[in-house]
Amino acid sequence: MKKFTLVLAFIGMITLGSCNNNDDTDFDTISEVFEYTNVNFFPNAYSVVLTYPHSIFSSDMVLVYRLSGSFQGEDIWKPLPETYYFDDGTLDLRYDFDFTRFDAELHLEGFDLAGVNNNYKLNQIFRVVIVPGFFGKNNKVNFNDYNAVVKAFNIDESKIIKLQQ
Repeated sequence: MKKFTLVLAFIGMITLGSCNNNDDTDFDTISEVFEYTNVNFFPNAYSVVLTYPHSIFSSDMVLVYRLSGSFQGEDIWKPLPETYYFDDGTLDLRYDFDFTRFDAELHLEGFDLAGVNNNYKLNQIFRVVIVPGFFGKNNKVNFNDYNAVVKAFNIDESKIIKLQQ
């Protein structure tokens, strides 16, 4: 009887030991996207505060992308910080941001922002992507590629929360 119990315990250990959970997807963790349209950088410091529709966790990671155009019918989303240079290599303008649990503040930086074309300052569209903090350590995701982030975190683009600035 002791040998039978020992064999049964051994088989149970092997069976449980062979269980493996190496999948990189956590289906109960939700990433989300907030899209802000009509974002304008005015001369009052050239910054804009994008308030989230609800607070996020302090451990969450925030990514911000700017719609910079389209190519063959696909939107081109550039990650912030995003920098543009003059032909001589000096800084023309730069989009940057910082964030809290309640909002993201976007900054337009440069040497002559008043002289920058309004196409860069007015009627901009930004997407703020909230990624649970644990997944921010995922080295397999190219965070510079908006489409890769959407795919990696199973973001349903039909559920993007659209907000007017």
